[in-house]
Amino acid sequence: MSRTTRPTPSSFDPAVGLELEMVVAHAATGRSLAVDRYFDALRARLSADPVHAPGMQAVELEGRCVSLDTPAAQFGLDNGFNLLEVSTRPVRSSEGGLAALADLAAASLHHVHAALQADDAVVLNASQHPDCERSMDWYRRVCVPRPIYRELVGHRGWKHWEGIDAKAQNGANVQVAVGDAVRALNVMLGTAAAHVALFANSPLESGRETGLKETRLTVWPRVFTGVRFAGDAMLARVPPRPFLDLGDYFRWMFRPGTVSRSLPLARSHDYKAMPTVLLDDAPSLSAFLSSHGWLGRRTDTGEAVWLLPDSTHFEHSQIAQFMDARLRYRLASLPELGALLAAWRRREGLEALFEAHGAQVYIEGRCPGAGFPDAVLVQEAGAQVAHSRVMSPIALQWGLLQRLDEAQRLVGRWGWARLGELRERAVRHALDDDGVAALCGEVVALAREGLTPAERPMLAYVEYVLATRRCGADRMLSTWRHAPAQDAAARLAHVAARHRMQLHS
Repeated sequence: MSRTTRPTPSSFDPAVGLELEMVVAHAATGRSLAVDRYFDALRARLSADPVHAPGMQAVELEGRCVSLDTPAAQFGLDNGFNLLEVSTRPVRSSEGGLAALADLAAASLHHVHAALQADDAVVLNASQHPDCERSMDWYRRVCVPRPIYRELVGHRGWKHWEGIDAKAQNGANVQVAVGDAVRALNVMLGTAAAHVALFANSPLESGRETGLKETRLTVWPRVFTGVRFAGDAMLARVPPRPFLDLGDYFRWMFRPGTVSRSLPLARSHDYKAMPTVLLDDAPSLSAFLSSHGWLGRRTDTGEAVWLLPDSTHFEHSQIAQFMDARLRYRLASLPELGALLAAWRRREGLEALFEAHGAQVYIEGRCPGAGFPDAVLVQEAGAQVAHSRVMSPIALQWGLLQRLDEAQRLVGRWGWARLGELRERAVRHALDDDGVAALCGEVVALAREGLTPAERPMLAYVEYVLATRRCGADRMLSTWRHAPAQDAAARLAHVAARHRMQLHS
């Protein structure tokens, strides 16, 4: 795993950001609920907030609001009207880093919590709704009508409805230097078992115990069962060795056997709603980029189009993989396609090209299950631990990546294959597994070293979970099993009452 690392520029001012997904439930019954009045109530609140009001824009699809975008955050939906999402703006170290991000996240969650009262709804401290159907009827009723889903379901054959029971993550995004990007990605993939176990929060599905601590992470194998293109499933599995450089990473993602996603007619960063072209004969992206052009059809009109390859198609396709961590980037300027392809063939050529074109690179952590303070956690662990829950995933990732050399050695010492096996054990057992618990101990200790004294309290939740070997899934199971009444409706209402998000006043 060793490689030559370019020195980080002294002016490098990394940013952090959060993408918080939230399971919505009816306050009284706990049933999964598709929001209806939420965005109107939220707009009224944000309009009175000087942080969010300037430049606020509503995004609509088929006549329904699906997002309110402000300078500080995007308040939207993930795949369904029963799954909320808040994505903060990137907060740079010079702006206060994790501490400033924590303030922004807390204020945003207060807006969400208050606006949900219009629908008599709450956010559950869960990474998956404990008793929600995954039928096609429910899917059609609550799915957000994004154009990209027509491609994924209708063209590629994804079983997108498998995730319509509000499977939710706490998405931590940490900016890294271009020269460190692949090492950081390898570290996050290698330590996935720890991030799964510490934040495991979905032991229930469709009203039944699953025998897993993080059932949410079974979604991708189910989504890709029987799909049209086998390469889609390949891109949800960690490769047998770490990546060597950016070129190696993108060769893996766009290799023969994979099939290009639909590609934009023009450069845009709204990959879920923009007009795109499906290429005929299902080529890989590598094959398309090396061609003189390709025939395809527009996804919005069905019109035949001759699409010329461009660097924008490479940049757009960065979202094509579904592993436990993802490399996200934005280029300040686009290179010529010929220069990109030439750099791609050279060892660390893309690193040099990205730096020359002002790339901002983030590592998106996808393992931690969504979680929030609730009454049970406050009672068991105290307010400080409970209210560190939202920030713990990104504090853990940030601290680990601040000790990148040591983290890389940790991954090498445990071994890539063994860490992959531990990840599967973490999904099932979390910290009940001694090997997983030992890995968690090393990861948390190293991350703590990477944080400042002022930042370390953000690890209070993971330190509590590590000390007690009791994760969110364990607390929810205890509530479920000890509900006063054992019929399904009463149990669900009891879980919702005990595990709804409880914020500082």
